[in-house]
Amino acid sequence: MTVHEPPIPPTATGPRPGTREGRPPRPERGASPREGARVRRLTRRQTEDRLEELGDLYAETSGGGPWAWNQARTAFLRRLAADERRPGFSLLIAETTALAGCAYGFPLRGDGSRWEGFDGYLPGGLLRLAAAGRLFVVSGILVPPRVRRQNQDRAWNLARRLQRRLLADHGAALGVTLVDRADTATAEALRCWGWRYLDGDTRGARPHGPFRVLVLTP
Repeated sequence: MTVHEPPIPPTATGPRPGTREGRPPRPERGASPREGARVRRLTRRQTEDRLEELGDLYAETSGGGPWAWNQARTAFLRRLAADERRPGFSLLIAETTALAGCAYGFPLRGDGSRWEGFDGYLPGGLLRLAAAGRLFVVSGILVPPRVRRQNQDRAWNLARRLQRRLLADHGAALGVTLVDRADTATAEALRCWGWRYLDGDTRGARPHGPFRVLVLTP
């Protein structure tokens, strides 16, 4: 099985613009108004009812132009439908006056027969977590480009809020995801949100498979 990596376009780099006086802006303090996005979980029926909206959100946030609204959107919905059939699947959405983001995934089953594409990638310690029902696969995070390039380390960053809530709802001790080794943009975006490479798997490590494993502590 191919595990769908979070479809996150390249993260913007470079310094933030200065003020009119030419000085860099002061760091933001306190809560952000972007905390106003309400995060809630959808039932399976609600997810099915809003598939078209979720497909539109994917196309809008992926930055793929017309291609994202056609083949890529269709492929995303096909992967989402496959994940939705997995035991324990969960999808969170963030809403303001419109759909603003989503994150979804499923607990990794530790019975030795359904490791959902992670076969050969996880050390014994993580497999024991899976056996205890404490390992959760984050299959996708969809957020606007500004969330990927601004205030990534803030607790109220929407991507951080979604992933934290997803793990908390399932009592997970660790989140895990697979990212294609060639997709450095996705890996770096996740790292900005607190994910880390699995111990012993660093950016310059010798490849031993097509995917990189990243983990997240709640």
